[in-house]
Formats: sequence, C-alpha cells, structure tokens
Amino acid sequence: MISSDVIRGYNDTLILYMLLDGESYGYEISKNIRKLSDEKYIMKETTLYSAFTRLEKNGYIDSFFLDETFGKRRTYYRITPLGLAYYREKCEEWKVTQEVVNKFIKEL
Repeated sequence: MISSDVIRGYNDTLILYMLLDGESYGYEISKNIRKLSDEKYIMKETTLYSAFTRLEKNGYIDSFFLDETFGKRRTYYRITPLGLAYYREKCEEWKVTQEVVNKFIKEL
C-alpha cells in the first residue's frame, strides 16, 4: 500500500488520467484508480471529492448530471482543454521528480 503522503501531490493527475478517455463519475474513478494501481493505492472518498471541487474551481474539469441511480442524480466529470494542458504539465513535472528522487535511492 502506498502512503497517501507520498502520492498526495499527484491525486489530481490520477483523476485527470481517468478522464482522458471520457466522462466518468466518482465511484467509478475511485474503483479504477484502485484497480489500475493493483490495490496499492486507495483514494479516500473525502480526498476524491475535495479534488473534484479543486479541479472544477481551477477549470480543469466540468461536472454535470446524467442518469439517476436509485432516485438520485449521479454527477459526472469530464476533463477540459485547460485540464488536459495541466495534466501534461504534471506529467513533465513527474519525470523531473523521478529523476531527482532516483539520485537518492540506493539498494542496500
């Protein structure tokens, strides 16, 4: 399991990645992050919905309502062009981060 402290700065990147191929909703995004990470990272619901609020406020995603589930409207999210640019920026930042951290990692 990955510590949430280690990955905190990249939660937005993970969410944006999940939206690259199309719109989705919170539970599905959370489930897919868990699955894609081979159960090594589980994003808490509060973390996920805080990120949605932040991403939407910054113009990186849009939210909208679609189908109803058990009488409740489901909120879907989609990445915006600004969000795609931010995602690319974070990917480049990650490459540099890896490069720096790898200089301090040694097998003992």
